[in-house]
Amino acid sequence: MEWYYVILLILLPLLILMSLGVPVAFSFLAINIVGSYILMGGMSGVEQLVNNTVSSITSFTLVPIALFMIMGEGMFQSRIAIDLMDTLDKWFGNIRGRLALMAVGGGVLFSTLTGNSMGSIALLGSTLVPEMEKRGYKKPMSLGPILGAAGLAIMIPPSSLAVILGVIAEISIGKILIAIIFPGLLMAVIYTAYIIIRCTIQPDVAPSFEVEPTPVADKLIATVTNILPLSIIVFSVVGVIFMGIATPSEAAATGAFATFLLAGLKRRLTWNIFSNSIFSSANISVMVLLIVSGAVAFTQILAYTGATEGLIMAIVELTIEPKYIIIIMIASIVFLGMFMGPLPIMLITLPVFIPVVLEFGFDPIWFAAMYLVAIETGSTTPPLGAALFVMKAVAPPDTTMNDIYKAAFPFILCDLLVILILFTFPEIVIWPVEAMFN
Repeated sequence: MEWYYVILLILLPLLILMSLGVPVAFSFLAINIVGSYILMGGMSGVEQLVNNTVSSITSFTLVPIALFMIMGEGMFQSRIAIDLMDTLDKWFGNIRGRLALMAVGGGVLFSTLTGNSMGSIALLGSTLVPEMEKRGYKKPMSLGPILGAAGLAIMIPPSSLAVILGVIAEISIGKILIAIIFPGLLMAVIYTAYIIIRCTIQPDVAPSFEVEPTPVADKLIATVTNILPLSIIVFSVVGVIFMGIATPSEAAATGAFATFLLAGLKRRLTWNIFSNSIFSSANISVMVLLIVSGAVAFTQILAYTGATEGLIMAIVELTIEPKYIIIIMIASIVFLGMFMGPLPIMLITLPVFIPVVLEFGFDPIWFAAMYLVAIETGSTTPPLGAALFVMKAVAPPDTTMNDIYKAAFPFILCDLLVILILFTFPEIVIWPVEAMFN
């Protein structure tokens, strides 16, 4: 059977199942069972599928997913994240657009602690948007910064999606986590620049208002109490990797321990908080691990049938320059984000894209960084970007989806600018990795 028939035979039913509302994990499971039976020699193929699935789930590289989830849940359950926002509020004072800038600052700090963009949207949206509306902020400046900043959780370690990408693409997770730090900070800088420029040109989108001055001593006390201790968690995750003390899996464990240690030092580590954190993260982790195992089996079916090799050869033989093929790949991720969630996109495209990237001789870490930015962009892209609906759930009742679409658009352009910068200057991604691992 020709490779394109194999891909059509597998992908078309998969997309149909997803469009019918079948959960992603079960969609992959059904396709993998039927596909392995038809294409890999009947029951022997199904047995091989089972063995591959067990092997993929028991991989040590998947440990960070569950532990990063525990970190995020521990932060929210113990209200450490709320303390962080209160401290930022004291420092921003009377700066025009202060609440929008707080959203970006909070997004960066939450990203280093949770790795969960949807959780960041829920927290930032529920705490900041009502205050923004009360202060007369227009929708583009109350909703947009939160949509953009919350997506930084994908780009700044710990990032669960980065771990999943590393597992599926068989790329070093440690290298990916180091590589995405500067792109994530670049996104935050561009968001900040946009907010300042927009508020300067159109002051009415973020009216200034008087804030009761906070003595410097109170600011410093709040910083020492609520922000400085967070450096323990950041070091426990990023620092130990960068210094070569721990692997990503070990760093995830030290990060989870540091989160509960900090909650304990704040005298908030009750049995309810601990158990809720564990059970909530377990529910999410189980589904993620099922999806990942399905994706690994899906990749192996494509490889066994020769579909992956056939597609690679077809692309290599195109007369288009390789760099333009990379652009097409990244653009397709953003496009798919209009209709699908991040995980399904990764599971469907990575098994096809990564072999092509390697065949052309491009650095897979560089491609992975742009890929994650594109994933973040797609999640905020109308009509069905996942982040848009989370925002709708926490936004004021009078907020329409059209309001959210308009608010997201400038930040989508900011993301595209970041992708262009990374494409033009790959050293932003490659240099930290080489400095760390060579």
